Amino acid sequence: MTAADAQAEGSTATRSPIGVGSNNGAVQASIEPAIPPAPPHPPKQKRRRAWVIGGVLGAIAVIATMPWAIRAFNTVSTDDAYVNDHVTFVAPRVAGQVSAVLVDDNNRVRKGDLLVRLDREPYEVQVGIAETAVRAAEADLVAALAQARALAGQTRAARYNLEHAIQDVDNQIGLLHSKAATLAAQKATLAKAKFEYDRTSNLAGSGALSRQDTETFKESFLVAQAKVEEALQGVYQVRVSLGLSPTPESGDDLTKVPADLDQTFSSVKQAQMALIQVAAQLGVTDSLDKSPRQMVADFYNRDPDHNIDRIYAELEENSPAAKQAEARSAQARRSLDQAKLNLRYCDVVAEIDGVVTRRNVNPGNNVVAGQSVMAVRSVSEVWVDANFKETQLANLRIGQPVDLDVDMYGRRQRFQGRISGFTYGTGSTLALLPAENATGNFVKVVQRLPVRVELTDYDPDRSPLFVGLSVNASADLRRKPTGPGAGQLLQPHRSIAAGGEGLP
Repeated sequence: MTAADAQAEGSTATRSPIGVGSNNGAVQASIEPAIPPAPPHPPKQKRRRAWVIGGVLGAIAVIATMPWAIRAFNTVSTDDAYVNDHVTFVAPRVAGQVSAVLVDDNNRVRKGDLLVRLDREPYEVQVGIAETAVRAAEADLVAALAQARALAGQTRAARYNLEHAIQDVDNQIGLLHSKAATLAAQKATLAKAKFEYDRTSNLAGSGALSRQDTETFKESFLVAQAKVEEALQGVYQVRVSLGLSPTPESGDDLTKVPADLDQTFSSVKQAQMALIQVAAQLGVTDSLDKSPRQMVADFYNRDPDHNIDRIYAELEENSPAAKQAEARSAQARRSLDQAKLNLRYCDVVAEIDGVVTRRNVNPGNNVVAGQSVMAVRSVSEVWVDANFKETQLANLRIGQPVDLDVDMYGRRQRFQGRISGFTYGTGSTLALLPAENATGNFVKVVQRLPVRVELTDYDPDRSPLFVGLSVNASADLRRKPTGPGAGQLLQPHRSIAAGGEGLP
């Protein structure tokens, strides 16, 4: 028997008991499952309605997502953004021992609030010493002015002596002319007496005159001759007193003198040197090549109105001794100001409004000038550093509005800002250890450029932002840039005048 015959026989043996007897049909019906009838085909109207409903739902979905799509194509955003602010490190300007610390970490302070106080006693002693030095310097100044006033008096006397010496020489020259005139008169008298004497001598020989008359004319002649000699000796005396020879070297004009004798005479020169010596102590220096008359004229020309009192008052005020005393007085006052300033520096105050952080000082500590004792972070000057990819920078400009979502506030608070500037270098180039791409193992990485975003609606009292908070920054390219430098990539050049004018 084959396998097919055996399978056919087994099947017949299995089915034969069911098919035997009157209940075969009922048993078979209970064993075989009921086959459901085929569903009828849906009508065309229902299929059309389904298509309409689907189309409407699709249109609604497109309309609903269209603003989002438009915004997505016109928005540049990044989640690599963080809150940043200014930080001021607090350091004393003078060394000393800390006597009190009035703030702690996280305390909010205002500009000018007292933070740390140093021991003031050593600096109060320095102020006292400086005040004593000021009083001593002021006394020295008074003494120097008195000395200058005395020198001014000596200068007046020396100037008078010089002028008097010039006048004396002029008087002597005048006296010389007077003596010469007297000599000429005496010579004329002598000539007349000689003529009379000669005439009477001839008459006396003829007996026309008596011997007594002849003696009288002879006496007159001799007297006239003596007076001529007396007048001549007087002329010689005046010439010698003027430093001249009794008789001129050339010619017989006894009144002939050098034209500048009143400027070169020894007494005049001596008075001139005395004036130069005294005036030099008042700070007046004149060249020795100047004539005495020119020196006196220049002295008067120091004042437009030739007011001698104003000239001497200025000389007293500007004398070297007075100036030195004045400089020492000013130096003492500056030292006093410095001592007072150091005393004020014992109070270390906040330079900005902010919050105290990094306190590392306690009462009793000894600190030195410039040592950082704490830091104050600003709560008002806050901005966001958004690190955009270099592929997102093409359409970003200064002044573009930026929506800022801070993770701390979530959807409850959205901050508004504007781009205020671009860092002139990517983060990798400005890092402490920039990447070295010249070693041959270069792998291109999309760079990020820090973009500074100023907050335009920030109120630290209502919604404070803390440094380092994560921010999602979105710049809508459809909105027009506003504010300073709007539409530019670089901020405009800021001109700062000499002397600090133009600084904020």
